[in-house]
Formats: sequence, structure tokens, C-alpha cells
Amino acid sequence: MDSIIVTGGAELSGDIPIAGAKNACLALMPATLLSEEPLTLTNAPRLSDIATMSALLGSLGSEVSLLAGGKVIAMSSHQLTSTRADYDIVRKMRASNLVLGPLLAREHQATVSLPGGCAIGARPMDIHVSALEAMGAEIELKDGYLHAIARGGLKGARHRLKFPSVGGTENMLMAATLARGTTVIENAAREPEIVDLAKCLRAMGARIEGEGSETITIEGVDRLHGATHEVVTDRIELGTYMLAPVIAGGEVECLGGRLDLVESFAEKLHDAGVVVEQTNRGIKVRRANGRIHAVDVSTAPYPGFPTDLQAQMMAMLCTAAGTSTLEETIFENRFMHAPELVRMGAKIEVHGGTASVTGVERLKGAPVMATDLRASVSLILAGLAAEGETRVNRVYHLDRGYEELEAKLSGAGAKIERVAGQ
Repeated sequence: MDSIIVTGGAELSGDIPIAGAKNACLALMPATLLSEEPLTLTNAPRLSDIATMSALLGSLGSEVSLLAGGKVIAMSSHQLTSTRADYDIVRKMRASNLVLGPLLAREHQATVSLPGGCAIGARPMDIHVSALEAMGAEIELKDGYLHAIARGGLKGARHRLKFPSVGGTENMLMAATLARGTTVIENAAREPEIVDLAKCLRAMGARIEGEGSETITIEGVDRLHGATHEVVTDRIELGTYMLAPVIAGGEVECLGGRLDLVESFAEKLHDAGVVVEQTNRGIKVRRANGRIHAVDVSTAPYPGFPTDLQAQMMAMLCTAAGTSTLEETIFENRFMHAPELVRMGAKIEVHGGTASVTGVERLKGAPVMATDLRASVSLILAGLAAEGETRVNRVYHLDRGYEELEAKLSGAGAKIERVAGQ
């Protein structure tokens, strides 16, 4: 397996371009299943997860072409050949479960394997299942597959999600576009990726109101047509690269960045002594002066602090003045990067869903192991501030969520390279 070697001590300067959002694109791609006409996505990220979703849609009969070096995804689902999402593909990525709602809406049946993905907690499917059952679907779990049928088609319903699940909201939102009557999703997720999906579905002819709030109303239509849609900026990649000059020193401009996508995150950076400035090209970031200071962070559904930036924030706080507390409220098992940071000299104590981080003057390079996507990049960020060389192993996780990471960081002055596995 490949490794990434980071030699710390180099200040950063220059521009880092931010790609389209992985999590948005993975929800937008299954929307092709709702229409017989073509759906084209621009500003798509070039990631292994996109290839996995392309393979899954292809197995259902969709035609998927990656154009312009992968930045444009052209899809057509004029004739589906299957409604079964097999384990061999679904196990690679949790977002595969987002074909369930569209298949039920269009074909009135679906057989979808329980998903796999990275090891950061259970992330159960019960929220998805209860939402679709409220719309008249009959769903049975058998042999590791969800067997779903909507006799006579899905029907509009009012349903309150027990948790504002992004995936659960996306599945119900897509399913409701072709359901008979009106659907109201209460306690809906409010993430920018939900807003982006609604924007795309509306371009396809869907009738949707309220996205970005806790209540989304969808008036079902008979059919959706084709559309072209630009994928929203990736707020998690944006937040990750905003931290790079804070950790390494220097100043970076994240091209295409929008503060409205990362408000709660940017507020914490400001509290820690970081200058964050919106420009006409993106977001500029630098330390205000000297060493940053400790802040407390608690993850929460949007618009709260994103769980997908918790690991990266911990890497920054490892060298902050004082003691910080990070509380993880979304997923269990999401402090697996902490022991690896400790190997680099960090002072971290984990008690259940809370981590206490006491900043040290300097981290030291060490061989470390990536456990999941966001943990991988947190170790690379830590390496930017470490004395000597940090070797991050098992970086295949990174390719699921960050395109050309080494090129983007080295372009801003980081000493970073990928080496092939033995």
C-alpha cells in the first residue's frame, strides 16, 4: 500500500484550489435513477468514491461517463436493467445506500445490500427505512440485504426523522419527488449538500420548498426531466486546507472557498487566533500572531461544527497554547487518530466521546497509521508542523475524499510526497 511522507517545518504560501463536494456529488449521482433523461454534473471531484458510485449505477443499467478529466459526469438512466445493489460494490462505500429511495420511487422496488465504509461507527439504516416505510414501502432485512417494495408506488407522507440524518433526508427527498401527493420531512438535515441536491432536483422538475431548514416540503410529480448541475464547493476539503497554514505557518488562499459553507468552523478558528478573510477568489487564512490558543469544540449537525473536521481540528490543537476539549456527538469510534497523534508527541486523553488535548511546543515526526478518511488527513496536517519526517501509512482512505492532495499542498510549499507500497 502507498504511504505519504511529510517533512515538517516548511511554511505555506500561495493558492490551493478547492474541488466540488464529495458528499454532495455522491447524493447527486443517484438522482439520475429518477429520470429517463440525461443528468450532467459539472465541478465534480475526482475521487475513488465517485468511481465506486459510477460502478454501482452502471450495475443498475445507467450509462455513466467521466469527461473533462473526471470533472464532468454525464449520466443517462433511460433503461434500467436491475434494481439490485450488490454487496460487492455497496460494501466499499456507505453512500451506496442512496440508490434505495430513487429505485423505489421509479421502479417501485429495490434490493440493496447493507453498506460498508470507514470504521467510525454504526451509522444504522433504520432512519432511511422508517422514512420510506412512512411513504408506503414494505421493507424486510434478509441475508444482509434490504428487500423493498412499494405496491402501487410511493405515497406522500408527513414524517419526522428521529435524528437529522443527511443520508436519511437525501433518500426521502429523492423518493418524494415521484411520490403521489405531498411529503413533509420534519427534523430534516440542513447541510449545504441537502440544499445542493434540492437545487438539482428542482432543475429536473421537482417541486421542493424549505431545503436548508428543518422542514422540507415536496409535491410529487409524474416525471422528472434531464438537467445540468454544478456541484457545490466541498466544505470539508475547504476546512481541511484552511487549517494547513495555521498548523504549518504562512498564508494560503483557498480558491473557490465560501465562508457561508463553514461559518461555525471559521468562528472556532477566529477564537483560536486565526485570521480568516473572504476574498473575491476564495478564503485567505493565516495565524493572527504567534502561537494559536486552545478552544473547545463540540460536533453537531449543520449548522454546528462538522464531525468531518473534528480530526483535522484536533491536529491543529496539538500545538495550541493551553488545553482544548473536543466532544464528538455524531459518531462513536471517531477518535482513532488520537493514538497516532500521541506517537508524534501530542498530549491527548480520550474518555468516551470526549478528548482533552494539551498543546505542546512541537510535534515530532513518526511512522503513523491512517484509520479512516478524515483521520488520514489529520495525520498529514500534523506532519506539516512536526520536526523531521512523518510517514503516513494506509493512505488509500485519502483517495476516497481528497483529489491530488500532495500536489495541492506541495504547490503551496509543503514538503510532501507519495511513495508506492512494497
